[in-house]
Amino acid sequence: MDKEPKQGGEPQVESSIRIADDVVGVIAGIAAVEVDGVAGMSGGFAAEVGERMTGKKNLSKGVKVQVGEKEVAIDLYIVVEFGVRIPEVATKVQEAVKRAVESMTGLECVEINIHVQGVSFDEPEEDYRIR
Repeated sequence: MDKEPKQGGEPQVESSIRIADDVVGVIAGIAAVEVDGVAGMSGGFAAEVGERMTGKKNLSKGVKVQVGEKEVAIDLYIVVEFGVRIPEVATKVQEAVKRAVESMTGLECVEINIHVQGVSFDEPEEDYRIR
């Protein structure tokens, strides 16, 4: 099987690049938690227990990814802060994840599904005055 030489006279070699699902998951997870209004990711009970036992933070927690040759589908399971407009936050998460994944991997995001799993009620401490 002869390969046609490139301009430099060297034969062209067929190659491919495969990006692991976990890599895309970490990129998507970091992009999602950086959006204002996202309190965190929801990885379910097993992920929480595993994180507590190992002491390591799982950066792809709450992210499910299906990577094809040129496309990727992402499901994000998030917890939002109390008082935010959920549709607006979800749209911003989709935009941030799409921008980060496509720019870093070159894969086209064909689906980014947001699943709101909860609401965080942690509020900053207010200055209570004694009357």
